[in-house]
Amino acid sequence: MKPMILAYLFLAACSSAAQIDTLPSQTRLVLLGTGTPNADPDRSGPAVAVVVNDVPYLVDFGPGVVRQAAAARRSGVEALRASNLRHAFLTHLHTDHTAGYADLVFSPWVLERDVPLKVFGPEGLRDMTRHIQAAYQQDIEIRIHGLEPANTNGYKVEVTEIEPGLVYRDDNVRVIAFAVKHGNWKQAFGYRFETADKTIVISGDTTPSESIVEMCQGCDILVHEVYSTAGFVQRETVWQKYHAEFHTSSKQLAKIASRARPGLLVLYHQLYWGTSDQELLAEIRQGYDGKVVSGADLDVY
Repeated sequence: MKPMILAYLFLAACSSAAQIDTLPSQTRLVLLGTGTPNADPDRSGPAVAVVVNDVPYLVDFGPGVVRQAAAARRSGVEALRASNLRHAFLTHLHTDHTAGYADLVFSPWVLERDVPLKVFGPEGLRDMTRHIQAAYQQDIEIRIHGLEPANTNGYKVEVTEIEPGLVYRDDNVRVIAFAVKHGNWKQAFGYRFETADKTIVISGDTTPSESIVEMCQGCDILVHEVYSTAGFVQRETVWQKYHAEFHTSSKQLAKIASRARPGLLVLYHQLYWGTSDQELLAEIRQGYDGKVVSGADLDVY
């Protein structure tokens, strides 16, 4: 691990360890959406919830995010009621990760969220937010000044455009953003969530990145995107070039996981191209002997 990153993690831990570690904690990872830009009806748009002491923290907001949260609540994760969706962290600005943004801004407001949504992410997030608010200005006016008893805060958004480092902390969690490489994007982030009982690292979309290894280092759960190596060779050359520059193959991920050594490797944002979960897991296991699962929507870990 690079000395600068080691030093940062040590200082960040010391600065607030007592604040978190003295509290009882129960941390769950909920996969709200494991999909890709492909319109797979069994896989909603990319979105993950880290739920700590019944407080949810979202990573990405792909299509259907609020309804997926409602489905998770119906399955027993009560913390994911819409009015509780108050914190979100964005990995990058690709549409499949942001197409549910308006949903996340407005639907929980209609369902009685009465505080502004706090969102953290790359440069450009503030402009995206401003345009979404402008697009729905008539709706906002009708809900506030019409017959609906809407509150005047729940539709608002507090945006923080971030750089790598500690980007958020409260009594439940510390959230550290780190840079990953995702093709031509100027900024793309992964996130490390530290709670009293778990450390969870979420890759976002990325090619093989050393920062994943550095940020996990035996973390409890590593959630990582992946594409099938066997499926890749069947793709047209132009798409092979794209995927090689933007994403991580099963073979490459096996090498990353072997060095990062998570307690559990969770695959998401899977690109199969005709292969199955079993075949994808077999590809990973050719080079990795740790515990690994291929995630599905609404899985809880």
